[in-house]
Order: sequence, then C-alpha cells, then structure tokens
Amino acid sequence: MTVAKFPRQSVLNDRHRALGADLSTAWNDMPIPQNYNTDPYEETAAVRYRAGLFDVSMLKMLNVTGSGSLAFLNHLLTSDVSKAKPGDSHISNIVNEMGALVDDVIVYVDGPEEFRISHGGGAFEDAMIAVASKYDVKIERDNDVHILSLQGPLALETLAPHTPMNLAGLGYFRHEPTTLFGKKVRLARGGYSGERGYEVFCSAANAPYLWDTILEIGKSKGIIPVSWACLDTVRVESSLLFFPFDMPHGDTTPWEVRADWTVDLSKPDFVGKQALIERKGKERSFISGLEVASDRVVEPGAKITVGGKEVGVVTSTVYSQHLMKSLAMAQIEPAFTALGTEVVVHDKGELRAVVVQMPFYDPLRLRTHPKD
Repeated sequence: MTVAKFPRQSVLNDRHRALGADLSTAWNDMPIPQNYNTDPYEETAAVRYRAGLFDVSMLKMLNVTGSGSLAFLNHLLTSDVSKAKPGDSHISNIVNEMGALVDDVIVYVDGPEEFRISHGGGAFEDAMIAVASKYDVKIERDNDVHILSLQGPLALETLAPHTPMNLAGLGYFRHEPTTLFGKKVRLARGGYSGERGYEVFCSAANAPYLWDTILEIGKSKGIIPVSWACLDTVRVESSLLFFPFDMPHGDTTPWEVRADWTVDLSKPDFVGKQALIERKGKERSFISGLEVASDRVVEPGAKITVGGKEVGVVTSTVYSQHLMKSLAMAQIEPAFTALGTEVVVHDKGELRAVVVQMPFYDPLRLRTHPKD
C-alpha cells in the first residue's frame, strides 16, 4: 500500500521523508516514521540524556461530550472516571463481556461533560458505537489534531520559556490549554519513554511550525527528531506495554498484565465486571521481565521453558545498548515469575534468562517522577 492510500496522514510526512523515513508501514491507518537515517541507538541516547521529538499523531483521538458522557465512559471503562478532575489524564482499559482486554485508553478530562479519548489499535470505537445510543453523548473523531512528544531530561527547559503557563508546575499526567511559540495548544505531561516529557496537542495547520521551532530551539542542546524504532526501544527499556503485543492469549485480562490499578470493582457496574471478578485469581500468566544471556535481541514469540516444560512466551524485546543487556517482557505462568527464577528462551538455540524486576530502566520511576 502506498502512503497516499492510508486513510489518515500526518502533515509532517515531508519532514519524516527528509529524515530518511520511507513511511511504508502504518499504525491506526496512518504511516509511521519507523526509521530515520540516524542510528536508533543514537536517538535513544538523545532521549535518555537530552531530549528527542516524536510524532505520535497516529494515536486516535475522540471528543466525547454531553450530559451522559461520564456515565457512558464509566459503563465502558474498567476505572472510575468520576474520580478524575478536570486537567487529569486518566489511564484506563476496556474489556469485553469475558473480561478480555480489547483496548487501552487515556481519558483527558477537560470538564464535567468534556472528555478527549486517546486510544491505540484496539476495539474501543467498536465497543463505544454499540452502546452510545443509550446515553446523551456526542462523539466526534478528531483527525485534525497532531501530537508532538518531546521526551527527555531537557524537555522542560526547552519548552518552558516559550509558553505562558507554569510548565514546571504541571503535575505528572496533567494537562492544560495554553500557547506555545504563540500557537494555541494543549500541553500534557507524560509520554511513552520513561523520561520526563511533554506532549503538544496542536492543529494540523500549526504542527509543521511547532515541529520545526522545537527542533531549532533545541538544536544547541542536542535535541533531535527520533523515530518509532527509538520509541519501541525506550518503551521496552521502561517496561511500558503495547496493546495487543504484550497480551498474547487473545483474551488476556488486566490481572495478567498487572493492571489491577486500572480496575475499580467498587463501581456499580461496567462491561466485563462480573467476568473480571470471576477470573481474578485464575491468571494463566503474568507479564514479567527477563534478562537474557545474549548479546543480541531475541524474537517476540519465542517460547520459554523450565525443565523442558513450556511455561510462557516472549512478547516485547530489545537489546539495550544503554543498559548493555538483552531484555524481554514475557507472559509467564505464575509459578515461575518470582524474581531470580531461571528459565530458557528458545530463539536460535537455548538462551539462559532470569526473571528480573520491571521496569528495567529506572525501576523507581524517578525520571518521570523527579523529586522537584
């Protein structure tokens, strides 16, 4: 499929092509800059030590408004959205009637009856359409919004002088409307890198100017554009899950990806609640971290055994030049998930591996939650 045939397009495609991206693959019906001419590991170093600028406009954004919007979202999602305040970015999940994960979302709370929903490649919209008519709610896809994500320790000092808001005071997973370089935006603190970072929500018309200006302002600091190959590296180092790749059962529950914190069983009801109650304590596997005794990355899908018995499967992997380790996230039977458990990964032979704490990088999350 050519770029032109994808239903959604980033207005930054010409920037990505100039950086070496062939835009031959897509996510959420939009071409992605999987690779640039730069080495993905050099890009990773930029994110870890300075900052890197990602285009993550491929996320799908929905505006949900109306007097029934809160009840509508609480019916669909596993968490209690009523506990979020305006300005919160609320992480949640959606499961089906069997308690199986079908998507993950971020709910940006703009007001009591105003929400923006960011979701990936799952079935949130299909589930939403099935019940929307029962609520006083208006749902609109926003294909104009573009999302620029500046991630790294220099992100704050790069952006703060160019917005009137108190960016340093913006809490983790909070967001506010403001301007940046004189353009109307929403700035959100968060990201997918394991670093302190900010996401710039802007119009398509303003995206090229903001992209160019951030890179120009950051050039002297060593800030560079970074690809989705880099994004996958930093998210695995930081043990951040990617739906559906880290949910290999096909009907994986939130319990099995250790997302208990996204499930509020005290809510009167939501889709899949009874199934989640019944399946709690019956987990077939848990997402777990592995350090693999190898000087290369292992393949997702590789089988995991203990004593010749198959006990799990590798889901996401990276060879981290930053940590100098071959790392894997995996779904492993509960009996073999204790820290220090030795397993065998079957990938072009038998590779020794050991279960370790996640996240692999910055296990206390001090980079995203600095004591400032």
